[in-house]
Amino acid sequence: MADDISSRPHDELTRRGLLFVLSSPSGAGKSTLARMLLEADDQIEMSVSVTTRPKRPGEEHGRDYYFVEGEEFEEMVADNAFLEYATVFGNRYATPAAPVNQSLQDGRDVLFDIDWQGTQQLYQRAGQDVVRVFILPPSLAELRERLESRATDSNEIIDSRMQRAASEISHWDGYDYVLINDDLEACFAKVQTILATERMRRSRQTGLIGFVRDLMTG
Repeated sequence: MADDISSRPHDELTRRGLLFVLSSPSGAGKSTLARMLLEADDQIEMSVSVTTRPKRPGEEHGRDYYFVEGEEFEEMVADNAFLEYATVFGNRYATPAAPVNQSLQDGRDVLFDIDWQGTQQLYQRAGQDVVRVFILPPSLAELRERLESRATDSNEIIDSRMQRAASEISHWDGYDYVLINDDLEACFAKVQTILATERMRRSRQTGLIGFVRDLMTG
């Protein structure tokens, strides 16, 4: 006999998780927006990437990254263990498939802070689960000013990041949503709206068929 659906909250209907991608040139705000989203929303978790770059002070293996040597990284590529991988500033980065797939099955959302190359690969592997958001700076002049205000990079590195930014921006049309980050709070509100809307898509409501069947027969 069907459960009494009149007492079943709609937010308890099961759904499949989604892969929420935030991309932007360095300095345009994706990492800040990602951090804000993680702090504000307990239904989404950050994807932990595999990397060959050295561990920095304060970083932990398994929390910030999975740190591996180049040979192990290549073995994982050969084993098809990654959803996407890329080389950035001489280091290898990748998204391990197993934990992401488990999160999707459990109805948890996974947040990605990756570039356009990683986004393209991720979409090729898991297109129906991927939501792609690209963050634009208000101008290239302001983007450079933000990079310089960090006071962490040399002018040579900043020049390199600006060149890379131009390349990344040229791929803006490969995303589902494009936002201009000229006001951080306003941009964050739009990111939250996109996420909430995508969670409600009928295709992700795996419990909806059973709910409607019970509704019609109850």
